Amino acid sequence: MSSRNLLRFLTCGSVDDGKSTLIGRLLYDAQLILDDQLAALHRDSRQHGTTGKDLDFALLMDGLEAEREQSITIDVAYRYFSTDKRSFIVADTPGHEQYTRNMATGASTSDLAVILVDARKGIQVQSRRHTAISSRFGIRHAVLAVNKIDLIDYSQAEFNRIVQDYERFAAQLSFKSVIAIPVSARFGDNIVSLSGNTRWYRGPTILEHLETVDVEADLQLKPFRFPVQLVSRPNPDFRGYAGTVASGRVRCGDPVLVARSGVTSRISRIVTANGDLPEAQAGDAVTVTLVDEIDVARGDVLTHPSERPQVADQFAANILWMDAGPMLPGRSYLMRIGSQWTPASISLIKHKLDFDDLKPLAARKLALNEFGFCNFSTADPVAFDAFDDNRETGSFILVDRYSNQTCAAGMIAFALRRAANIRHEPLSVDKSARAALKHQRPCVLWFTGLPAAGKSTIARFVEQRLAAAGHHTYMLDGDNLRRGLNRDLGFTDVDRVENIRRAGEVAKLLVDAGLIVLCAFISPFRAERRAIRETLAEGEFIEVFVNTPIEVCERRDPKGLYAKARAGIIANFTGIDSPYETPDAPEISLLTTQFSPQQLADKMIAFLEASGYLQLRS
Repeated sequence: MSSRNLLRFLTCGSVDDGKSTLIGRLLYDAQLILDDQLAALHRDSRQHGTTGKDLDFALLMDGLEAEREQSITIDVAYRYFSTDKRSFIVADTPGHEQYTRNMATGASTSDLAVILVDARKGIQVQSRRHTAISSRFGIRHAVLAVNKIDLIDYSQAEFNRIVQDYERFAAQLSFKSVIAIPVSARFGDNIVSLSGNTRWYRGPTILEHLETVDVEADLQLKPFRFPVQLVSRPNPDFRGYAGTVASGRVRCGDPVLVARSGVTSRISRIVTANGDLPEAQAGDAVTVTLVDEIDVARGDVLTHPSERPQVADQFAANILWMDAGPMLPGRSYLMRIGSQWTPASISLIKHKLDFDDLKPLAARKLALNEFGFCNFSTADPVAFDAFDDNRETGSFILVDRYSNQTCAAGMIAFALRRAANIRHEPLSVDKSARAALKHQRPCVLWFTGLPAAGKSTIARFVEQRLAAAGHHTYMLDGDNLRRGLNRDLGFTDVDRVENIRRAGEVAKLLVDAGLIVLCAFISPFRAERRAIRETLAEGEFIEVFVNTPIEVCERRDPKGLYAKARAGIIANFTGIDSPYETPDAPEISLLTTQFSPQQLADKMIAFLEASGYLQLRS
């Protein structure tokens, strides 16, 4: 099947607006349902249907038992069908706000959106949200299906009012075409055939428009992009690079360039399971070999030398946040762009989107289903095109580093050139030389625990013992940093993340100086502690869990903070109304209810000696 004859589209809109029913009715009226499927529909309609004795066409799409019981769509239901004029893949997406991420999944691969609106209710918040998401995900053609037109007596005036309301909203977006059609998904009005109940409507039916709309993305005409998914070495004589051509075309003998390194070569062979090809184009899964032995790895992008993508480690992008937990600037996530994975963080939220009027709103974090425009910083340079120029190479996902859940989908707008003239400056004296002078192995002792757990007290005793033995140390304490470097930060989750990020950067510099660094911070989130660990060399981060029950902390409470938090005087207090995430596998756990601070300090020294961090002086 040629991709040029295929239309990928999705149905979306508010819950109960009739998305599944519309597709089911379309398949039924177009006689695209097999006899066994029709028999199953009759059976399921009697058992699960919501339309009395009539067939419940929504059941053709709602495959999950939970969906049938609740009469809603939860997952994305994909359905392939074809007519004499075109082939289709439809994604029937959920309407509930809590399943917006599933709707976004369907939008990410679609060329057209059918937005359903209940004629009795008009344009809802979810109608606007799904329309905006469709546009931001690169869909350029929309159909406004004003459904249940039968329930407003096929009123042309009401239809026109809804259309005008929608067009005012959609005019601010990037659609190339928007067409409105009055329909009754239950009774088939204007689905496959024009209805006599709406003689005032002179436009196409749903199926007619789907069969004729021109949505060709012309991916073959775009610059050549080939993200390498796998380096294939079946034997010593073969080295190939497997992947799918994202855009453009390539022929044997063509010059190619590795986008990130700038190294060039030429295509030697284009290999498939069915033999070699003279050329490959967008959508083809192939393995290419090169004339020269050059360094190409998974995640690299092969391009034509004269049509390079952008390469940067900072860029601005639109993102849809899809995680129940909030998006926090400064927190480290994993980004997948093409076939490349790299740590990434959001350095700045420029604004979030108001789905009512599409105006930007000030924001310091993003919550579930919110759309924002943000600046990103990646650990490694990435090759990309602006999303508006190429959906295939301009999109990415973010993955939570702790839960491994996909938490956001993003569309790159443009590169930030702030770091273009910054490079790593090599130093003549390195970390190992500094550490040798001090007869020690540099590391970070990261003391974490609830407020008043005893972190700073134990850390001070440890530092005293290290200093007495002639070791070089420095202690970073949360209260001290907030008096200077971090005095601009408060105690919201966003500020806590940035507080620990800055402390981690300072600790890394001190480790590079060859010191043993003692850090005493509540550091309530595992993600930030893990991110600091990953910036240091193997074995340089020692997580010390100062394990003190909260009731013991409250009894100690030298600053009286717990009492103020219980009384509501202090907000966002860790352990009371802000979470503390205990370490999963700390290098050492200190039980403060069983031992004195001095004894725990001795335990820490014994651990450092046994682990080789402290060397005896000659």
